[in-house]
Amino acid sequence: MTTSTTSTTSATGTLSREIRLAARPVGEPGPHHFDLVATEVPEPAEGQILVRNTWMSVDPYMRGRMDDAPSYIPPFALGTALEGSAIGAVVASRSAAVPVGATVSHFLGWREYAVLDAAAATVVDPAVASQSSYLGPLGTTGLTAYAALTRTAPVKEGDVVFVSAAAGAVGSVAGQLARRLGASRVIGSAGGPLKTKKLLDRFGYDAAVDHRQGDLAGQLAEAAPDGIDVYLDAVGGDHLQAAIGAMRQGGRIAMVGAISGYNATAPAVGPDNLFLAAAREVTLRGMLVSSHFDLFPEWIGRAAGWLADGSLRTEETVVDGIEHAPEAFLGMMRGANTGKMLVRLSPEDAAAKATPSTPGTPGTTTTTSTTPNTTTTDAR
Repeated sequence: MTTSTTSTTSATGTLSREIRLAARPVGEPGPHHFDLVATEVPEPAEGQILVRNTWMSVDPYMRGRMDDAPSYIPPFALGTALEGSAIGAVVASRSAAVPVGATVSHFLGWREYAVLDAAAATVVDPAVASQSSYLGPLGTTGLTAYAALTRTAPVKEGDVVFVSAAAGAVGSVAGQLARRLGASRVIGSAGGPLKTKKLLDRFGYDAAVDHRQGDLAGQLAEAAPDGIDVYLDAVGGDHLQAAIGAMRQGGRIAMVGAISGYNATAPAVGPDNLFLAAAREVTLRGMLVSSHFDLFPEWIGRAAGWLADGSLRTEETVVDGIEHAPEAFLGMMRGANTGKMLVRLSPEDAAAKATPSTPGTPGTTTTTSTTPNTTTTDAR
């Protein structure tokens, strides 16, 4: 990753570092695909705000935006800052709707400061939950779990539910949510004994499948000998094949991602048992979380209370500093995170987060991981 500085007209005199896409990866991305650039922050125009970002998110869908290919969202442009969800404090405003001092969520992450239209920002309440929660359980990852299990593949009373990537940002919420929606048994897939133990001990799963041990179909059959009714698919490939094979009559599959094929240089191998989906009248339905933003008030209204009373358990894997955002993204793509992978951008917020608990997130603890500049936050 290279480092450089640029300047702009009508600048505030403040420098902001940002991560730009230096080259389009073929296969797995590496540090050389990113540039760290320092640029002067422009003055906000009428109707705009200037935000000092405190947290930013890295997510699997961003890998697809690095390819110059048609999709549901435009690709990242070479030589410009990447985009993604972020939380920050408004430090200058030319909009009566969003005052200085407000905490907002927006889509101009991957940079320390962002100038954007006030209409593109959502004011959030840090007294209800920690700032970072609005990028995780109260953000699009939590909403993905909720929409998937209430709309796309709705869970019914007594259902057996299977969730892939169950120790990740979506999956760690989905297992607990499935139980609340009436599931009789919840099974999760994760990689390695530490994560599978976490599924059982912390995230409310009844059984855990370790995909690194192979024979996914056999492990799933052992965990659900009578089959499954609902599958939340974030992986694709062998996970989707095993789930189809285990589906009961009238089963439902929410297809929210396929991370197993995001770095593929050849067409990803798909399931070869789709005939079972027809014979068992299984519904396979794709899902974009952006089509379900109308559920946000309903979801936050429910999930904020569960976070506050500690009954919704979540975790965050945190990397400090914009310069380490690429390594956070690359680590997330390799499964280095438990729960939500985040980048903490503000030194002030880093100092506040180092205390044993955070207002709005009871029982929060922070431990240092073995990866430099990374902490794992346990937010109940």
